[in-house]
Amino acid sequence: MSAIVECSGITKEYQVGTITVPALRGIDLTLASGEFASLAGPSGSGKTTLLNIIGGLDSPTAGQIRIDGQDITKLDLNAMADLRLRKIGFVFQAYNLIPVLSALENVDFVLQLLGVAPTVRLHRAREALHNVGLGGLENRRPNRLSGGQQQRVAIARALVSNPAIVLADEPTANLDTKTADDLISLMSDLNRKLGTTFLLATHDHRVIARTRRHILITDGTIALDERRPTNG
Repeated sequence: MSAIVECSGITKEYQVGTITVPALRGIDLTLASGEFASLAGPSGSGKTTLLNIIGGLDSPTAGQIRIDGQDITKLDLNAMADLRLRKIGFVFQAYNLIPVLSALENVDFVLQLLGVAPTVRLHRAREALHNVGLGGLENRRPNRLSGGQQQRVAIARALVSNPAIVLADEPTANLDTKTADDLISLMSDLNRKLGTTFLLATHDHRVIARTRRHILITDGTIALDERRPTNG
């Protein structure tokens, strides 16, 4: 399988007054096409920092990152924004939907940015919502959807551009147990069906148990990286 994410020697330091605080300490990590992986660790471990750096939302102090073969550490702001749009799907804990747009319009917005023709956009956006179980709810705005339904819209939006990888930051944190379990099953099924790589930053042991690769980060280093069979 081809490598979708390649991190080599990634460090990240923050300056707090006169003190340098290390957040990441020489991370080496490769994710292959089609992986379904969790990134776990205690608060302050560096997992969110690493997720943001892989997603191009933050820059490393040192090291190299390749996304689908492209070195993103050499890109300017405009080129990085274009790569995020085309190669990376994001799912956030707070959903980050546009409140004045319907579910269909939220998903369609990504395709507008990509310059996809209107008739093609409509078909792809409807198909993406159908794939996450929201057929028939396309015209509802976020305030008329449950938390689980809003997160499904966010997943549809993340996948509609056919990205190389989907990065999810605590995707089940605001959901009740059944809704969270259903969402984990949905992401696992989409991973298997579409072959899209997923990296889920999470504290949720249910998510960790369902991923086929578990990466544990502590004190800015990878403490554990294991692949194992799961119950799907």
